[in-house]
Amino acid sequence: MQVLIPVEKGNASALDGSMDAAFNRFVESAEPSAAYFYLNEGKRAALFVIDEAQQDKLMEYNEALFAALNAEIRITPALSLEELQKHL
Repeated sequence: MQVLIPVEKGNASALDGSMDAAFNRFVESAEPSAAYFYLNEGKRAALFVIDEAQQDKLMEYNEALFAALNAEIRITPALSLEELQKHL
């Protein structure tokens, strides 16, 4: 899951603490196995590796980050080699 935060909203949410709170709530809820923070085309960005069996939980994660950070979210499904081999 990639999260992109617009610059203006990112600046405001970094100053008022809402970015930290939003990411903490997300991490507590989604329990990502990895989290990375970086810049993407001049915007704050985060990449979370999550294993979510309940697809409807993705809406919960998305809506919270949309509301708190005005985030653009991209979700890319991926399979492990074992999972892929089951379907070949």
